[in-house]
This record gives sequence, structure tokens and C-alpha cells, in this order.
Amino acid sequence: MNVTAEILRNHELYGGSDSTNPAYSSSNKSLNYAVRSNSMLNAQVERVTAIPSVFNYQDSVGLFGAENIFIKVQLDIDKQKLFGPEIDRSLTYLEATSDPEDPTADIYYSAADMNFNIDTTTVNDYEPALVSAEVNASVFKPIVSIDLQNLKTGNKYIDSWFDVRLYTKYREEFAYDRMFIKPNDYFYIGFHARNTKRLPYNVSMTVGEEYLSENLLPPEDRKYFVS
Repeated sequence: MNVTAEILRNHELYGGSDSTNPAYSSSNKSLNYAVRSNSMLNAQVERVTAIPSVFNYQDSVGLFGAENIFIKVQLDIDKQKLFGPEIDRSLTYLEATSDPEDPTADIYYSAADMNFNIDTTTVNDYEPALVSAEVNASVFKPIVSIDLQNLKTGNKYIDSWFDVRLYTKYREEFAYDRMFIKPNDYFYIGFHARNTKRLPYNVSMTVGEEYLSENLLPPEDRKYFVS
């Protein structure tokens, strides 16, 4: 029996060894045995249902697998569960006072539903209501903070060739290591090797260190918000 063809095929797949260890497939740059999420389309999914949550990623990236690793972080945070039964009503409802002694009050009218995004123009000679900035700011539009930190390995010759980035749900690279998104939205983390060596990494991600209303986000932090 001539086994030459089979031996040559094994060498093409695994390099100079017949071992199926993925490390040996790097000699011919074959990624057949790589198990990494090397694109956003097949990114590993990390689901977050409670905040604050801290995630620590320690692994390696580079030639022995894929030069890029992506993780899709899906938020599914229920504010009712977050605050519990004693939820602060001021976070989700506009407050109002009613004076039963007011002689001008009409008992035949039900409460109004205020929608600030619809009532913007004059209709049938009725002009839109003017709402003060204080009241408008109290409408709760929840957003959650995302903080990404490269803790590094302590070896400057390794750390200088590795970087980690945040990406929006539109698969666009985000310019900062902090992000604010809605509590049922998602984003990506990208781990990138900038060298042809295997590079270990140590990365920390904190979800929900801050939980606040979009309208109450300070002006200097607006650049971190992704709608």
C-alpha cells in the first residue's frame, strides 16, 4: 500500500508534524483548526442580564489561531428586576400634584398622555404645549455605561503589539474605552494582535457601573453615547 499521498496531505495540513494540535497548523498559515471568533459575523455572544457586572478576559491571540477575536455583548436588562419591587417612581414617571379643592378642576376629563416627540406643530389652531427643561429631563430614558480596560500582562514587548477596542452594533470602531448604550442593545469587543506571534492578554470589561437617564447625561459625556 502506497501511503505517500496521505503523508504529504498530513504535512500540508499540520506542517512537519502529524499532531492535530492547532499550534502546528501555523507553519503553513492554515486556520482550519482555529476555534476563535475571527470575525464579527461569527462572534461569541456574551449575554448580560444584571448590572453591575465585571468580565475578565485572559487568553492569547495571534498566529496559533486567529489574529482577531470578537465578542458580541448582548444586554438584556430589565429595570423592574434591577430596582426590585421598591422601584423609585421618579425614575420612570413624571410627578404631578392634584388639588381637589381647585374650583377649576373638571372631573369629567381623564389624565393626558404626554408625548414630547409628537406634539411639535400647531394643529387645528392649537399650539404645542411648552414643557420646562426640568420636567423634560425627568423623563427616564435608561442608558448603561460600558467600561473597557486593558490590564496588560506587564511585559511591554508583548503589550505594545496587542490592543482591544469597542465596536458599535453597526460594526464601527468606537473611539473611546467608555460607552453608553440602551439596556437592551448590543455592541462588540475586538481583540487584535498586531504581530505574527502569539500574544497573551488581560482585559477587563465593566457593564453598568452607571445607570442613568439619557436626558441627564452630562454634556461632557455625550460623546460616549451610542444611540
